[in-house]
Amino acid sequence: MLPTHVLGGMLLAAPLVRVAPELAPIGFVAGFLGGLFPDLDMYVGHRKTLHFPVYYGLFAAIALLAALVAPSAATVAAALFLLGAAVHSVADMYGGGLELRPWEGNSDRAVYNHYHGAWIAPRRLVRYDGAVEDLALSVGLSLPLLLLLDGPLRRVVLGTLLVAAVYTVTRRHLAEMAAKIAPYAPDALSPFLPERYVDDDTKQ
Repeated sequence: MLPTHVLGGMLLAAPLVRVAPELAPIGFVAGFLGGLFPDLDMYVGHRKTLHFPVYYGLFAAIALLAALVAPSAATVAAALFLLGAAVHSVADMYGGGLELRPWEGNSDRAVYNHYHGAWIAPRRLVRYDGAVEDLALSVGLSLPLLLLLDGPLRRVVLGTLLVAAVYTVTRRHLAEMAAKIAPYAPDALSPFLPERYVDDDTKQ
């Protein structure tokens, strides 16, 4: 769902086009980066290390208030970054579980809630990242962005859409490749491989 997350993060900055057009570019970039940031934990405790469905929202509210009281590039960037990360973390609850083949629906872990110290179960409104409905969300989020943006930011949106389409086509093949390659990874890389790569492979 990463393309969907970054497009959603960018779209959060859309009101700036009307209310503060001079700050809109930094807002779009910050929203993109905020939507991206939580998934930097992909190989280090995915959906737990950098996913905070409660705390990002709290800090985003404070940052948004600061941006409203004292609008500047710094306050707007902080607010949009945190909002993008918050929406990403919450949205993961509505996708598939944390497993190599999430279309099988075997995992009860969607995203970790640090406030309660427990995993939130997947709702599966989007069956899994890379599903057709995930691509549809990316397309839907991109349409208003394509109308609002031009230049490099418009190319970023188009490039993200291309990534989403390619990922949708290759998603299941990538999972099978990962399951086949993981057992042959060098020992030095083993600590960095997600457990689901090995666990799912042993079930085959």
